[in-house]
Amino acid sequence: MARMRVLLVLLVAIAAGGGLAYGTYKYVQNMPASAAPLPTRPVVVAAADLEVGAALRPEDVRIVEWPVNSVPAGVFDKPEAVIGLGLVMPVIQNEPILPMKLASKEAGSGLPVMIPEGGRAVSVRVNEVIGVAGYVLPGTRVDVVAVASATDNKADTTSKVVLTNVQVLAAGTKVEQDGDKGKAMAVSVVTLLVSPDQAERLTLASTEGKIQLALRNPLDQGAPTTAGVRPASLLGDAPQAKPVGSSRARVVRPAIVLAAATVPPTATVEMIRGDKRSEEVVR
Repeated sequence: MARMRVLLVLLVAIAAGGGLAYGTYKYVQNMPASAAPLPTRPVVVAAADLEVGAALRPEDVRIVEWPVNSVPAGVFDKPEAVIGLGLVMPVIQNEPILPMKLASKEAGSGLPVMIPEGGRAVSVRVNEVIGVAGYVLPGTRVDVVAVASATDNKADTTSKVVLTNVQVLAAGTKVEQDGDKGKAMAVSVVTLLVSPDQAERLTLASTEGKIQLALRNPLDQGAPTTAGVRPASLLGDAPQAKPVGSSRARVVRPAIVLAAATVPPTATVEMIRGDKRSEEVVR
């Protein structure tokens, strides 16, 4: 009896498994055919992040298959079409190389392709303080503060903002020869993008005086006009402003110094008694 029961259970399990397998087979057979793959075309993209002014090399680009219905306009399909051209805009990895980001063949590569029409690139020597502790980098914007005097009088020395919202094109270090010792030394240089008029002012400020770079917030597009600062106003010799929150003028009274009374000297006589000495006042 027990054997019959086990056999019956086994037959039911086999029948259920066979039915399930047959149903799965029919479901798969009735599934619609998968959609055909999208057509693609070759597109030249950047193989790595590339900076402005870089000349494209064979290892800087590669070919990827891009869906035809989403290919950007003007893309290149052969690396030979972009090799040797300079970038006027930065490119990130896997980004298509577009004509708007490339300079012409006549422009070449490097710094010249970064200068727009009507602009000039002027380099100035800086140190760690003038260069805002290394935070002046390509793409940042700065104000130029000049310290100079129109006369030989030190009191006429003035500190004033002469250029505002100037773009930094490049910042780095170059090697120059020391005039005194004749040895090579590293000099930090910052290249600024200015107009011809600003180039004249920047050259005069760096030649006749000292300059300082003031780092700006890139979202701040204001150009405030300043009057400049001289040593007299800096040290407080200029008329001071009225204290805020006081409606009455403050009266400064001269300090009264009392002289100490002069005590006339007194006459004394030294008395010697054996091995003892003493002084007696003569009145």
